[in-house]
Amino acid sequence: MFLPISTKEVKERGWDEVDFVYVTGDAYVDHPSFGASIITRVLEAEGYRVAVLAQPNWKTTEDFKRFGRPRLGFLVSSGNIDSMVAHYTAAKKKRSQDAYSPGRIMGLRPDRAVTVYCNKIREAYHDVPIIIGGLEASLRRFAHYDYWDDKIRRSIIFDSQADLLVYGMGENQMIEICRRLSNGENISDIRDVKGTCYVCDVTETPYEGKECPSYENCLKSKKEYAVSCRIEQDEQDHIRGKTVKQRHGSKMLVQNPPMPPLTQQELDWVYSLPYERTYHPCYEKLGGVPAIEEVRFSITHNRGCFGACNFCSLAFHQGRFITTRSKESVVKEAKLLTTLPDFKGYIHDIGGPTANFRRTSCLKQLEHGLCKGKKCLAPTPCKALEADHSEYLDILRTVRSLPKVKKVFVRSGIRYDYMLKDPDDTFFRELVKYHVSGQLKVAPEHCSAAVLDKMGKPHIEAYVEFSKKYFELSDDAGKEQYLVPYLMSSHPGSTLKDAVELAVFLKKRHIRPEQVQDFYPTPGTISTCMFYTGLDPYTMQEVYVAKDSKDKAMQRALLQSSRPENRPLVREALIRAKRTDLIGFGSDCLIKPERRNEHGGTDFRRKGTVGKNKGGFGGGNKGKRH
Repeated sequence: MFLPISTKEVKERGWDEVDFVYVTGDAYVDHPSFGASIITRVLEAEGYRVAVLAQPNWKTTEDFKRFGRPRLGFLVSSGNIDSMVAHYTAAKKKRSQDAYSPGRIMGLRPDRAVTVYCNKIREAYHDVPIIIGGLEASLRRFAHYDYWDDKIRRSIIFDSQADLLVYGMGENQMIEICRRLSNGENISDIRDVKGTCYVCDVTETPYEGKECPSYENCLKSKKEYAVSCRIEQDEQDHIRGKTVKQRHGSKMLVQNPPMPPLTQQELDWVYSLPYERTYHPCYEKLGGVPAIEEVRFSITHNRGCFGACNFCSLAFHQGRFITTRSKESVVKEAKLLTTLPDFKGYIHDIGGPTANFRRTSCLKQLEHGLCKGKKCLAPTPCKALEADHSEYLDILRTVRSLPKVKKVFVRSGIRYDYMLKDPDDTFFRELVKYHVSGQLKVAPEHCSAAVLDKMGKPHIEAYVEFSKKYFELSDDAGKEQYLVPYLMSSHPGSTLKDAVELAVFLKKRHIRPEQVQDFYPTPGTISTCMFYTGLDPYTMQEVYVAKDSKDKAMQRALLQSSRPENRPLVREALIRAKRTDLIGFGSDCLIKPERRNEHGGTDFRRKGTVGKNKGGFGGGNKGKRH
């Protein structure tokens, strides 16, 4: 049974009021891949009456009054992703579709959804408790650079007028907060819950902890903003993390230390709750909710990521510490999937933020936490790293042997540098043989060491080694399989010369990417800090940032230099980068020279024919060994 989304459904349950109203910017999908579903099911299991207000009309207060004033409060989230990312491309252009809305309809949630929803709730019920959480709130909990406004915005807790902000994975925070509210405690007195932020007068600021440069100082100085960013990142560890404070005028934002991750027993319990595993039936006539399709037959087995790429928000939201479900829990969910009416025999993924992370990167962190200012895998794997896939492999073997299961794929991220450190290549062999659906997607992102260092990624030699072994094992398995590299242009630190280096790398390996992701400065990441400040927050050294639209376009064009429409931009880029040696007829050249046609115009035609060997995102590279 779905949680109620209307007053009719509330009455059908025999409720005279609800304890909480959960407001979300997504359509209501009751699946454990959706944060709203997890939190509402957890609270339901704790005995609370929860109603879901999905994609309310924010232009009036009427929808926010649908269930009346809730007994304990409103819970507000933008949905699974930041509302601005959902609405705009990296070029700040309005998207035409929204996978988290019925029928992909755009415009069913507002920009800056958390703030807009909360302000409407305050308009409807002045003093009702409001608790915000989810990705949008979590990543905007401090003064942050906002790419869409191109300015520093204050913590979202101020603009939203919320009482509490839950950051990270919020199950245990919500259980404690709701218990205390239910026991009659005032929301203004709940200031000691780990994994939460609150606002107080400067005079009430706790003595302990670390203080970031103030919002006002971050506005005035990019260096101060970079200092703040580093402090915020360094204290996101549940073992060694301290209270973090940041002044906003006469008020102080206080972030309590992170909540410890769920234990395996707790995580198993969360995924055992009675999810309907689909969208609410009310969306059927609108074409359903497309976002469910990618995850309907997928299983999440872990949380956290010690890879901690600088452009990724996972480390700041989920944390770097790995927590996992038990084998029994995963297998039980797999068996459940086989009973669903539209199951065709294929489990699309057993993964998570990084699929092959099944254990902590080293034993030291169990007592001391993850190292401050260091990465487990980049630029090279830490000497203390312990790579082991045996437990993950055991799960995959068991699931693929279940009745009705034809194939189990691994489609979420694979850290190939971690795989290479495993002294036993059995997992690698079986991944290639049983769990790849024709092509494997991995993320080298770039080939320039300087750029990869700014990304927090391993150097390209690891990718070259991995790809060589991948194709060897594919041959051993008697399979023709492809490797699809994710690539990113215009990341901070990437100059035109670096983009040319990547273009040459791709040309030599016959990779023709069909898509390239421009760097997208999202709130809360180290890379976004570099983009705004032009400084590396860990070294305070200057970082080149491609902000000019022409510069970005040339970097992107270089990665797709084989496309005829890109040749003018590629030519201009090569001239600017002083690499005209790559304009010619040689095998290493990126483009042919211009020649004038009989009408005096430019003729870009080539002699001979060009094979359509699609690499990169095209799923091609047939027969190629990179």
